[in-house]
Amino acid sequence: MLIILTVLAYFAALLIFSRFTTRRTDNDTFFRGNRQSPWYMVAFGMVGASISGITFVSVPGMVLKTDMTYLQMCMGFIVGYFVVAFVLLPVYYRLNLTTIYSWLARRLGPRAYKTGASFFLLSKITGAAVRFYVVCFILQRFVLQQMGVPFPLTVVAMVCLIWLYTRRGGIKTLVWTDTFQTTCMFTALILIIFQVISALHLSASEAVTAIAADAHSRVFEFSDWVSRQHFWKQFLSGVFVTIVMTGLDQDMMQKNLTCRSLRDAQKDTCTYGFAFLPANLLFLALGILLTLLARQQGMALPAQGDDLLPMFAATGRMGSTVVILFTIGVLAAAFSSADSALTALTTSYCVDIRERPDDERLRHRVHIAIAVVFTLFILLFKALNSTSVIDAIYILCSYTYGPLLGLFAFGLLTRRATRDRLVPYICVASPLICYAIDTLTTSTTGYHFGYELLMLNGALTFAGLWVAGHKNSVEKTL
Repeated sequence: MLIILTVLAYFAALLIFSRFTTRRTDNDTFFRGNRQSPWYMVAFGMVGASISGITFVSVPGMVLKTDMTYLQMCMGFIVGYFVVAFVLLPVYYRLNLTTIYSWLARRLGPRAYKTGASFFLLSKITGAAVRFYVVCFILQRFVLQQMGVPFPLTVVAMVCLIWLYTRRGGIKTLVWTDTFQTTCMFTALILIIFQVISALHLSASEAVTAIAADAHSRVFEFSDWVSRQHFWKQFLSGVFVTIVMTGLDQDMMQKNLTCRSLRDAQKDTCTYGFAFLPANLLFLALGILLTLLARQQGMALPAQGDDLLPMFAATGRMGSTVVILFTIGVLAAAFSSADSALTALTTSYCVDIRERPDDERLRHRVHIAIAVVFTLFILLFKALNSTSVIDAIYILCSYTYGPLLGLFAFGLLTRRATRDRLVPYICVASPLICYAIDTLTTSTTGYHFGYELLMLNGALTFAGLWVAGHKNSVEKTL
């Protein structure tokens, strides 16, 4: 009962934020926040929005198999955010864009525009639904199932609550709720860390020494270039993942476009880019502390890294306080990413697909429809009940971002025109060719592509656009 009260209190706080930010709203408020958001609020909230509920649960468990090498990728994130701030944001602000994909219409043509927006919609609805499903499943398994709450009711109730506090204010509301949710998430994380340190009977300084001395504290991998954890693979992947999954993702960029000026947006992007390194260091440090606690208590470590934090925090082994903190942390991380996904999907469909940015009735209907589709996707994943299917969906999402990378790279780095009618075919063919190359390489050499698939996919799209192009240059839209 205490958990239910905690969840209800958390949602009540979100609804209060929504009420105070939606007194006078229209489509410009929903889509762009009237371009009045303080940059420091956006920066702080974006840290939480970029950390999904899966990250909250999974990153601590990464230390079991890959130690702290994930920090190499976080270092690449910083460089990627600088590219977003000083290459992409000037384009978006100079053209006063509501959605970033409308730039493709100006530079490459209407079919390129629709293709880019469609790839975003496909990637975001599946990826966000899977992430939210995993969070709902974790809460159901460790918290709500014992209270007899059916899974469909959990999903419907949580999606409805997200719809309630985003339906009017949209992105303007999210700037403030994300700040609240990021505060809740990091407060929960830090308090859980201190609870684990207390259970280990260590002081803070002794805990830092124990983490540094542990074999899992290894950060850098330079010796094995075949390994997915090799420094340059992780670092470069971090750069390109940030460029694509932030700079070319309407969900991630929509809040940045609510800042008052380009300079403010650049400050906010660089600030939260730097914040990812210490934030993920905290998650990984918690993972090492949990392995030490398991060793001290004679417990076997879980086979799956995702079960490491829930094994302690969600089962009551460390008391009801930690269960409450875990619930709040997962909710905050999950909702700060799911609510922005619903808002971005609504924005992209209204502006990019229907091209009716001023139609408020359409926006209300689409927002409801997106919430319904989102719910159905989550329930479908539950019905399939197959980890392999979910893994396949994640792979599909990673493939669909490649064409976006190729489209924007071609438009920004060249002045060459391309045949717009061929763009949809090139963007569909590139992931298929990429998959064939990956399969052939694995079967012949045993080498498995990791995050570098994104770069390969983007390069194939870029090459296809170049081959389909012609020498007549176009006016550069910068």
